[in-house]
This record gives sequence, C-alpha cells and structure tokens, in this order.
Amino acid sequence: MSAAMRILLLGGTSEATALARLVAEDTRFEPVLSLAGRTSAPAAAPVTTRIGGFGGVDGLAHFLAEEKIAAVVDATHPFAARISANAAAARRMVGVPLLALARPPWQRQPGDSWTEVADMAGAAAALGGKPARVFLTIGRQELAAFAAAPQHHYVVRSIEPAEGLLASATLIRARGPFAVEDEMALMQREAIDVVVSKNAGGRATEAKIIAARNLGLPVVMVRRPDRPDVPTVETAEAALAWLIARHRSASVPSPLAGEG
Repeated sequence: MSAAMRILLLGGTSEATALARLVAEDTRFEPVLSLAGRTSAPAAAPVTTRIGGFGGVDGLAHFLAEEKIAAVVDATHPFAARISANAAAARRMVGVPLLALARPPWQRQPGDSWTEVADMAGAAAALGGKPARVFLTIGRQELAAFAAAPQHHYVVRSIEPAEGLLASATLIRARGPFAVEDEMALMQREAIDVVVSKNAGGRATEAKIIAARNLGLPVVMVRRPDRPDVPTVETAEAALAWLIARHRSASVPSPLAGEG
C-alpha cells in the first residue's frame, strides 16, 4: 500500500471546507488546510489546520518543499488574488501540481439592474453624489474605499467588528448563508437604496442578489480580479477526483524500477 499523499488546501471558502471533509475520510491523503486568519472563528474542518500567511512566494515554496507537499488545491476566496498568484509562482519553483477550486461567478439574470465595476474605488464612485442608503456586504478590509463617499449612509454586514471605519454607518454582524426572505426584510427595514457586492458566486450569499432583484434595487457589482491560468474545477467532488488521479499516477511504479 502506498504512503498517504500530503496535500495543501488553501482554504477560506465553503468549497474548501467541503473538500477538507472529503479528504479527511480518505486514507490516501494527508491534508493540511491553511487559512489566512482574517476571521476569529473560522468554520471547523476535520483536518490539520494552520492559520496565517506563509511569507510570500519564497515562504510558500519553502513550506511545500519542507513539508513534502505533493499537490496543492487553491480553494481561496475568488477575491484572494494575492495568495492565488503566490501559489502559482511557488508551485512553479517547487514543481508541485496545482488545482484551483473556484465557484462560478453570478451571472446577470432578467430583472437584475447591475452596474459592474473593476474595484472598490469604482464601486464608491458608481454610487453617485446623491445621498443614499447603501448595503455593503464586501468584508471589512474593503470598507476604506467608501470613506471617499461620505454623503451616503452605509449598512455594513460583516463577520468581524467594523466599527469606526465609516463616518455614517450601521453595523450588522452576521455569518451566512442567508435566506432570500430575510435579505428582503433587512433591505426593506433599513430602507436600502442600492446594494454593493463582490461577485463572489456561490449559494451562501446569493440570497442578497436575488432579494435585490425581487425588490427592484440596483446592485453595484465588483468584478473578480484576474487569477492565474491553472487547471480549475467548480466542486469539491471534482477536486477530489483530481487528487485521486494525482495519487494514482504517483503510485504507479516506473517501468525502470528495480533495474540496475
């Protein structure tokens, strides 16, 4: 029986957690889940978990070599562009196969009123000069861009504390998934005029997009940043199949083995 394959899961998404649960039950793999540590209470996963960065490309490459990692799955958030770029660069340095596990982005549907922008500065500018009540669901790290548009009142939903980051704001601390009916009730209760969202994709936070559509509210949608050109799948099951194929190919003995 071949040794378990050591794999690194770059996580922080529901897809990463789902994959961690799958490989935890498979004795062919010895997984390590890495989380950035931006939330104080990440979803639990039944595998060895490390918290924090690697120290850039060189640090990640060193980790891959030192820990004898045989495959990497990048299942980070679609907007975690830096770690994805670092993973692609590090795997080239070390020669480790890399797969991206990325949920598809949301697509505009009939009834949607989207203004698509490239970044948060563009989102703040797209709100215009007329004061409005804005529902921000973008994470606390991105709030600073909206300080440039202080005429608006922001209803900020965040997992982590975000007090004091904007002059006029209401903070709602909550973690998804959320129901469409609850999102509609929140938007009506807070008299929301416009929703700002990253195009994260997935079902966990899609309810706000459906709610805005149902209520006829405009959405400022921030497009995803460019990601490295690597093999990509959309589900944890497909990522597991890729890992099994890597394990199988690594377990097949060379036809020259034993010669000499």
